Amino acid sequence: MELQIITPDKELFKGQAKRVSVPGVDGSMGFLDHHAPLITVLKAGDVKVTLPDNKVETFALKGGVVEVSKNKVIVLAE
Repeated sequence: MELQIITPDKELFKGQAKRVSVPGVDGSMGFLDHHAPLITVLKAGDVKVTLPDNKVETFALKGGVVEVSKNKVIVLAE
């Protein structure tokens, strides 16, 4: 799936991911290919991205919003 992590200042990540985990306000959520459409609020925590080569990258955020639609995940982070 395609992933974008964007802050007001810059784009932190843009590329392909196998799995994305985010800190939702109601608990941690994970997204894989072809996830159902979703928009939800995020709390402070780490976004964990599993890349196609199985390496894991972590991005800290203070909160934000995530949108999942048509095999694309967009994280608008604070």
